[in-house]
Amino acid sequence: MFALNRRHAALLAAAVLGLTLAGPAAAKTTLRLGHGLAKGHPVDVSLDEFAKLVRERSKGELDIKVFPAGQLGQQRELIEQMQNGALDLVHANASPLAAFEPGFGVYDMPFLFRDNDHFFKVVEGAVGDEILASSRAKAFVGLAYYDNGTRSFYANKPLAKPEDLKGLKVRVQPGPIATRMINLLGATATPLAWGEVYTALQSGVVDGAENNVTALTLARHGEVMKVYTRDEHTRVPDVVLVATSTLDRLKPDQQELLRQAARDSAKAHNARWAAELEKAEGEAAKMGVKFVDADKAAYRQVVQPMYDDLKATPVLATLADRIQAVK
Repeated sequence: MFALNRRHAALLAAAVLGLTLAGPAAAKTTLRLGHGLAKGHPVDVSLDEFAKLVRERSKGELDIKVFPAGQLGQQRELIEQMQNGALDLVHANASPLAAFEPGFGVYDMPFLFRDNDHFFKVVEGAVGDEILASSRAKAFVGLAYYDNGTRSFYANKPLAKPEDLKGLKVRVQPGPIATRMINLLGATATPLAWGEVYTALQSGVVDGAENNVTALTLARHGEVMKVYTRDEHTRVPDVVLVATSTLDRLKPDQQELLRQAARDSAKAHNARWAAELEKAEGEAAKMGVKFVDADKAAYRQVVQPMYDDLKATPVLATLADRIQAVK
């Protein structure tokens, strides 16, 4: 009996020692990320990769659940949920973010970037970081930029010259700068949520839209719009955002882990995206889409007054000057 009790005591001691050495299990924090693009879209793939990096690097302490295809709402709804603390992370384009934090609107300025290298020097540099942080007072901040390519016009006729747009109704992302650009070009800006665009193009609610070439293939807009005009008027990045209420409740090392994982996923995304753009152009051609070049100098001249308009908003004027000064 004594030997049996001694054996039980030894086993109990070993169990207690094992628990002591192992320490308490780290609590798991689940974060929800919403976006409006289809499951399997290159952005969705990149966001899944972001979630995987966070899970692996945190050893399971942080777990991001990605909700694609507008399951939790479209961009504006997602941003508002994030502001209210009902959603942790959001992927959105910088254009609609301007309605919440004006600094993001600078990316809507036409012909802001000289070339590919200039774009990446800005979004991966000090100015880009300042814009990401500028929305803290609005209850969210940016973690990283995802390249979204250059935006050009597409319709059922060539738009090689600015006057070709006159009288057309063109879908734009909601935002004052994009609207101003379309109006200067003589068209009527029609803000629509992304999920509504295909039907609007198909039914004639709008006569055209502007986006990167993947809109023709991944969103199937090439089924109803057959001419893509390469004017490359803007290059508006996407942004991975986090609610400040979520970020502030994480430990400092977890905050840094989240930021770095977002930036690492962005680098992988940008490489993937470049390949996707090339592939999309070939696929669009097979859909019967014709590609035409635009008179970019003529477009640039017509929208130049927008830079004069910026003087009324010193924050944007300063940002635009700083961006264009980046070498």
